[in-house]
Amino acid sequence: MAEPEDEPLKLRLTREGGAALGWGRGVWANRIGRSVVLAVAALIVVWFGVWMVFARDLPDAHQLLAYQPPLPTNVRGYDGTPIHSYARERRVQLSFDEYPKLVIDAFISAEDKTFFSHGGVDYTGVAGAVVDYVSKIGSGRRARGGSTITQQVAKNLLVGNEYSIGRKVKEAILAYRIEAALSKKQILEIYLNQIFLGRNAYGVQSASRAYFGKDVGELTLPEAAYLAILPKAPSNYDPDRDTKKATDRRNYVLTEMNKNGYITDDQYAAARSAPLGTVNRVAARETDVGDYFMEEVRRSLIAKFGETAKDGPYSVYSGGLWVRSSLDPALQTYAQDALRDGLLRFDRGHGWSGPSGHIAMDDEWPGKFAAANIGISYKDWRTAVVLAKTGGAAQIGFANGSSGTMSAASATMPRHGTATSAFSAMQPGDIIVVAPEGSNWALRNVPEVSGGMMVQNPHTGQVLAMQGGFDARLASFNRATQALRQPGSSFKPFVYAAALDHGMTPASIIVDGPFCVYQGARLGQKCFRNFGNARGAGPQTMRWGVEQSRNLMTVRAASETGMDNVVKMADAVGISAPGKPYPKVLAIALGAGETTVMRMTNAFSILANNGRALKPTLIDFVQDRNGKVIYRADGRPCDRCNMAQYDGKPMPRPPASTKQVIDPMTAYQVVHIAEGVVQRGTATVLRDLNRPIFGKTGTTSGPTNVWFVGGSQDLVGGIYMGFDTPRSMGGYAQGGRIAAPIFDQFAKRAMKDMPVVPFRATAGIRMVRIDRRSGKRVYGVWPNIDDPKAAVIWEAFKPESEPRRSIRKDELPVARPKAAAKAQSTNRPDSDFLQRQGGIY
Repeated sequence: MAEPEDEPLKLRLTREGGAALGWGRGVWANRIGRSVVLAVAALIVVWFGVWMVFARDLPDAHQLLAYQPPLPTNVRGYDGTPIHSYARERRVQLSFDEYPKLVIDAFISAEDKTFFSHGGVDYTGVAGAVVDYVSKIGSGRRARGGSTITQQVAKNLLVGNEYSIGRKVKEAILAYRIEAALSKKQILEIYLNQIFLGRNAYGVQSASRAYFGKDVGELTLPEAAYLAILPKAPSNYDPDRDTKKATDRRNYVLTEMNKNGYITDDQYAAARSAPLGTVNRVAARETDVGDYFMEEVRRSLIAKFGETAKDGPYSVYSGGLWVRSSLDPALQTYAQDALRDGLLRFDRGHGWSGPSGHIAMDDEWPGKFAAANIGISYKDWRTAVVLAKTGGAAQIGFANGSSGTMSAASATMPRHGTATSAFSAMQPGDIIVVAPEGSNWALRNVPEVSGGMMVQNPHTGQVLAMQGGFDARLASFNRATQALRQPGSSFKPFVYAAALDHGMTPASIIVDGPFCVYQGARLGQKCFRNFGNARGAGPQTMRWGVEQSRNLMTVRAASETGMDNVVKMADAVGISAPGKPYPKVLAIALGAGETTVMRMTNAFSILANNGRALKPTLIDFVQDRNGKVIYRADGRPCDRCNMAQYDGKPMPRPPASTKQVIDPMTAYQVVHIAEGVVQRGTATVLRDLNRPIFGKTGTTSGPTNVWFVGGSQDLVGGIYMGFDTPRSMGGYAQGGRIAAPIFDQFAKRAMKDMPVVPFRATAGIRMVRIDRRSGKRVYGVWPNIDDPKAAVIWEAFKPESEPRRSIRKDELPVARPKAAAKAQSTNRPDSDFLQRQGGIY
């Protein structure tokens, strides 16, 4: 029997998931299933396309966790008094917990009533926005946004304000991301701090101050509701121009708050009947003093930290810096008043200086006038623009759009340099200065002459006050720091400081007589002369030459000392510009080199500081928005200064960091001589201050500029006055007549409550009795410190430089009876007398 053949073995390999593949084939074979698959695939492609087009380059929402809104820089005075702020966006940052529930409820009701329940997008609102968009296609009108508060945060901070569907898609995507990254409170805090609400107010706190003059915690229900209507379009709800529209919209917000259960029916009724209650638009000015000072601080901050956010985290207009300045508001007011009064005194009788500016006249004049940014903050004076002249009156307009009348009789002063009246000279469009006079207005004149003044602490270099002209709102040019002027005779103390360093003494005899130098074949011989062509007085002491400001004695002393030494002295104390020393010519000794009020004041402060270098500073320290100190003017280390408890050891003090730029004994000698300028020289107007004062007047050729620089042991000031385009001020103009009285007016107020402190003689100085006119040593007669013109005075000498020759008692000038009686005191050692007089006189 035949055996059956073996059948071949057949194997079938089956992949795992075959069942799923089979199921998929089944679905694909089914028409409905195939449609579903295609739809899902299409959605994936669309989503990928949306991500590629809209979401791929969107910023990370987590960066909002570290978001810091742009904040203004705030400046305070030396005592912490708020003075000024630098802002392009007025904003005050608050935390969520600092916003009252009333304010939050108002904004939620007005902007996004489902804020606390949606995930970033309100689909009902989106649907309504889509319908509105379709209905307005081609009309040129803008559709409503339908954005939630979260979407508005995304738009304002991350996306931008482009009007397009693409922007709305990006906005929605980011809103979801923001909701995932931040809490609702964090989102609302950012929104309330960032939103623009008109009147240059960013954030609700800033808007509360701008519209109602109060903080958010003080807002009433109708006030909070009004602020809540502003995010969409602040200009549409102006409380003055669109009062009814603003009131209706506010009442709508109140209605929504009532519907949402945030307020009762009684609260709703009372708030609905309330007026808007907004305050007039006012410029954000903390004080009316220190405009020139604040501008100088601004320039300094920009140089250190930059201007805008792109320059770094500490920029002036975005960094939220807190600046402690050295400004003393009281001293600034005194300096401002004194300089203004001095300018007005000089200008009195010179006629009208002309308009302060001009604009083209049309119906848009209020905006053009405001854009000119010309104002004044002096008494009740105001700037106005001439609108029209008809008959004997002129119509004038103000920056706020109001108008008034000025009669021709109120503008009768002549135009400067002409016989034409000011009324006849002014034209429509001229910007003038006026003051109220009854029910009308009268013309006022801003002096054409100008000047600068600075006050400094001679111990630290801090600038305490600065006035760079009549008013910074009329002209921002700061004449205290920017005007280069010849200091004239106010430079002479530094010529004599160089002479004292090179062998002369205050009692050295210098000839007040003709002095000529040969300047070469091309220039020939140059002969110097005293002020006013005064004749020489022959041999006189150095002190007398300084007190009487004798030019011939000064150039002779400079010639004997060497102009290279004089120029080095000017460079050492910073009178000449850094790196630009004066030329070594004798004219420099008479103050022919240009400098500024700041440099001269600082140089005199160095004298009062016993010759130690000082740097003028306007900023004490700067803090960032979180309070961390990022700059300090005095950066000296001070071990143990921050001890938690006093350890009983000597008080810690930072080490001296400045160098000695003038010999301390020379510095004191110059100060002691300059006291004589006040007692019996060219600045006797200051004698009524009844305290030790040193200083020097100055008058330049022309005369084109007049100066006074000086002060006390604790306060030094400098003043110059002249025309911006130098020209003669008149033959009677002298520093002692015009500049020194300005300092006198300032000092009477500034030093009223200051202790009377004598200038402190440095170690090594020897006080010796001398004859004031001859410089010879005196024995047997005591100085009469109550008589400024006493024949015998105390003079300061360096060791071994005292006069060797003496004068007999019978050779002294006969004293006046009253002075002679006081001079007859009992014989006592010099040391006893010096101790009784504080070691000075």
